[in-house]
Amino acid sequence: MVASASFVRKNDKVIYLRTAIRKLDTIKLLLNILWDTRSLDTGKYERLSVPLYEIGKMLGGWLGQVEKQNSPTKAGEQ
Repeated sequence: MVASASFVRKNDKVIYLRTAIRKLDTIKLLLNILWDTRSLDTGKYERLSVPLYEIGKMLGGWLGQVEKQNSPTKAGEQ
């Protein structure tokens, strides 16, 4: 979804980014379940969850930029 979002029109990026964020949240939830059930030790959980958290911040920032660029007030200014 992220790769697709890189190449689609600005108006369509929001759909791809929201889907990517939703899938990332699903991965984080499943990872958390693995850790809660002790199927994954704390070290491995940390090594996986920290990069996922950073990816989430980056995707959220990208989504915010795209939404701001596509906002009606921004379009009206152009």
